[in-house]
Amino acid sequence: MTDVQDQHLVTGIGVSPGRVAGRVTRMPDGVPEPPVATLPEGADADEAAARISRVSAEVQHELEAAAEHATGEGREVLEATALMAADQTLVTTATGLVRTQRLDPARAVWDAAATVIDQLRAIGGYLGERARDVADVRDRLVCALAGRPAPGVPHPGHPIVLLADDLSPADTATLDPEEVLAIVTREGGPTSHTAILARSLGIPAVVGAADAASVPEGALVLVDGAAGTVLVHPTDDEVERAVAAARRTRTFDGHGRTRDGHDVPLLANIGHPGGAASAAAAGAEGVGLFRTEFCFLDRADAPGVEEQVAQYRTVLSAFPGKKVVVRTLDAGADKPLPFLTAPGEPNPALGVRGLRTATRDPQVLDDQLAAIARATAAESAEVWVMAPMVSTVAEAADFVARCAAHGLTTAGVMVEVPSAALTAGPILARAAFASVGTNDLTQYTMAADRLLGELAPLSTAWQPAVLELVAATCRGGARHDRPVGVCGEAAADPALAVVLVGLGVTSLSMTARALPDVAAVLASVTHAECVELGELALGSDSAEDARAAVRARLGVLEELGL
Repeated sequence: MTDVQDQHLVTGIGVSPGRVAGRVTRMPDGVPEPPVATLPEGADADEAAARISRVSAEVQHELEAAAEHATGEGREVLEATALMAADQTLVTTATGLVRTQRLDPARAVWDAAATVIDQLRAIGGYLGERARDVADVRDRLVCALAGRPAPGVPHPGHPIVLLADDLSPADTATLDPEEVLAIVTREGGPTSHTAILARSLGIPAVVGAADAASVPEGALVLVDGAAGTVLVHPTDDEVERAVAAARRTRTFDGHGRTRDGHDVPLLANIGHPGGAASAAAAGAEGVGLFRTEFCFLDRADAPGVEEQVAQYRTVLSAFPGKKVVVRTLDAGADKPLPFLTAPGEPNPALGVRGLRTATRDPQVLDDQLAAIARATAAESAEVWVMAPMVSTVAEAADFVARCAAHGLTTAGVMVEVPSAALTAGPILARAAFASVGTNDLTQYTMAADRLLGELAPLSTAWQPAVLELVAATCRGGARHDRPVGVCGEAAADPALAVVLVGLGVTSLSMTARALPDVAAVLASVTHAECVELGELALGSDSAEDARAAVRARLGVLEELGL
């Protein structure tokens, strides 16, 4: 048995619940910067440049092949990374450096990527996070040019706790939960790619653990992905309790409710048609957030109505007779579109994004609403439609009218900015429902970039100020008998889900893997207890105090290993 005096605790941000024990394996160092080198005298620069194009296609093919074997959000990430590998901006810049400066291809790729990375980091916000994706593609191209394997997750032959400074989205998307028991990273926040993908894969994860570097290779650790702690050198008894909790399997019976029978529909978030079948199989009572950006990204022109109809029907057909909430195009910020958004905005997160793009090109929104209406008519799902980034009563009223013109009678809004929460009453006098996007609402309320690891403690929906805005939205909904759901990552936190229900939230939408855990914790409390816990969280001075106070009252979390 380990001497308890040898123990020490590393703390971070718990982003994917679960308690597991395992041996630490570190992510290998990244690809070293290639030396500044030019082509040998007499070498064919055109042939050297052509190698970059060939390697780009090979890396794209490898990522596409990996995407075919992935599902849900992991598949989306791999598909997006594959497209980035073939990005002509990066390839053209690199090949130009080979031809004009006779740079070695690997060095040319490195320098070309550095330009893109610097530009993205200078912009910051959502686009700043994409710098990590570009670096991942750069490393894959450099390794392919050198004829060596790309860096990736180690496979020592036994299950591991993976420790890293950070993980690329592509690396996280390909993790096998049977091989990687838990993830601990020094960087990242609660809405980073690592956090979101870990939740979708069901892998316990702690991010923003600044002292993780102190954990030695091979050390036995106990990771608590809900509490955000890593216990180094746990005792045998502590390990056994974690193992016993991990052995418990939970399923969702398709009916979310509290112990006293208060209904709380538990829905799924879907970002690609391929995720619909698995969400339905997991028991989701419907779809609380169907992101439609996949239809529009990485193309020069908007998709036609017919193409959109076919894609939307795939999701609707998986939920006959059930609610599917379709979010209209959320372009802008981290999702720039050449045919809709303007380049060079100084702060894209506060720019022309979401519903605001309809003022620039109303036809894109009208075509999408027409496609949603036709898909609705062809299927039996109960379709609701909502607009992202609604900030004013006038915007809500205009969107509802646009939907009505297409025969879409259940039109709502996303509450992602404080102004929408504070004017929820008049907004919901016009709109049929609201859905709180806690990721953005937290970012805008706390003035903290949700993807900046240094600000991770601010970037949590446990912040009392954020909870106050959720409560304000619910009060506005109750005034007009309108439902208010939550479709942000907060809904997947079983303890926070109880608080949200206590504040008046009527439904919760999350990654499908979170459904059993949220359902189990909700079923352990009465609705009155939810209200008490909501008031307890609201009365706390900090996010840490709110979270600790609520978790202390939910003994079921310990029983379930959450």
